[in-house]
Amino acid sequence: MEIIIADTQMDGYSMRTVVIALSGGMDSTCLLMHYLDQGYRVICISYNYGQKHAIEIQRAKETIQLCLSKNYDVEHHVVDLSPAMSLFDSALTSKDQNVPLGHYEESQMKQTVVPNRNAIFASILYGFAISEAKRNQDKVILALGVHSGDHAIYPDCRPEFYQSLQAAFEIGNWESEMVEFDLPYLHGDKTTILQDALRTTERLGFEFDDVMRNTITSYNPDEHGRSSGQSGSDVERILAFHSIGRKDPIAYQDEWENVLRQALKIEANHKEGSN
Repeated sequence: MEIIIADTQMDGYSMRTVVIALSGGMDSTCLLMHYLDQGYRVICISYNYGQKHAIEIQRAKETIQLCLSKNYDVEHHVVDLSPAMSLFDSALTSKDQNVPLGHYEESQMKQTVVPNRNAIFASILYGFAISEAKRNQDKVILALGVHSGDHAIYPDCRPEFYQSLQAAFEIGNWESEMVEFDLPYLHGDKTTILQDALRTTERLGFEFDDVMRNTITSYNPDEHGRSSGQSGSDVERILAFHSIGRKDPIAYQDEWENVLRQALKIEANHKEGSN
């Protein structure tokens, strides 16, 4: 299947501006580093959609401040979608549903799907990107940090979804030729994303741990913002850090050695159950 990669030199445009969704999580923060490393002006949009882990928005703001402190060209907007998305059914937003625990690819993780979430996010990004392109008369890239690790549970993270969405947006908008989709992590996973961030943060003059410490991946952090280490998103992140031989710098509710041991156990049980 064709990878969606933007051509940064097309039709006389330079496309030096990129619009990204910055959740405050690991993937989108690494995506921000990815484009800063390529010399882009990066405009970030974060969404408050009533998520239980809304602390991620604060993490996004901290990352923006870190970038500004080093004089990188970044801009940040927070969009409140909570009134509309409170109507949706998901363990991430519904007070009467608990976030499931266990391996990321197990069936109960489907409870963490927010219906049509990425279509809504991408639609807002696309509208903003076209507006920005028209204001500056220059092409704009629209980028998201979706990756293959999300494909099993989240149908709105699959390549064919974004290919169809891009086609629909192009049909439904004037000046659509001024916006290009770029999903550089689409066929990678959290390990390859971290490997990319190790390279880009070093070249940008950041400490890798300082950047990662400003992120949160957990769907069920405690009142202090500490990750549980037990949700599927936690387990996937822990295993990714383990795979690159590094300790995750964020605060967990238990010691790193314990959350890593538990994540490895969950992974082993999942593989055994799949055989």
